[in-house]
Amino acid sequence: MNWDLALEIFGTIVGLIYLYYEYKAHRLLWVMGIIMPTISVGVYYNAGLYADMGINIYYILAGVYGYVVWTFRNKQRRQVELPITRMPRKAYIYTTALPICLHSIIYYILEYFTDSTVPSWDAFTTALSVIAMWMLARKYIEQWWLWIVVDVVSAGLYIYKGIYFYAGLYALYAVIAVLGYYNWKKLMSNENNQSI
Repeated sequence: MNWDLALEIFGTIVGLIYLYYEYKAHRLLWVMGIIMPTISVGVYYNAGLYADMGINIYYILAGVYGYVVWTFRNKQRRQVELPITRMPRKAYIYTTALPICLHSIIYYILEYFTDSTVPSWDAFTTALSVIAMWMLARKYIEQWWLWIVVDVVSAGLYIYKGIYFYAGLYALYAVIAVLGYYNWKKLMSNENNQSI
């Protein structure tokens, strides 16, 4: 077995553990969310998916941020963890405009400064992932909608690039994202009922 394949398989295993914790809305997802992108930087670099490689550096930082926010932000409010909520309406403006701007910037960099063979798709999934990760860190339930799109497109992109274990992982992510949305909706309802 070559090193690239071993790295991809290990990243897939860590990704499955991450997925389990995300589905459960458990803060350990952030620990896995630091380990998996560290592995993925190498996988994506070797596949020539430079925006995906770059986004994984962001994921490492977001993993630290998410863990801190989920664990410590609400201690002053005497809550153990940040509750699951809906995204405020004013945030929809930013979560619509920012991915468009990010896509344009990332696409330009990939098209003119790298040998990427899929600059538009790589930029698309990366731009949406930036926003989805921020939404996850804030524990907004709508983050699942973006992950469904990112996961479906990424699975197809990884098949095209020959990263088959990650393609399977992201196809599974898409299914779990649908289930995760409904699970978080139930958890959010339970949290709201307990606070009454």
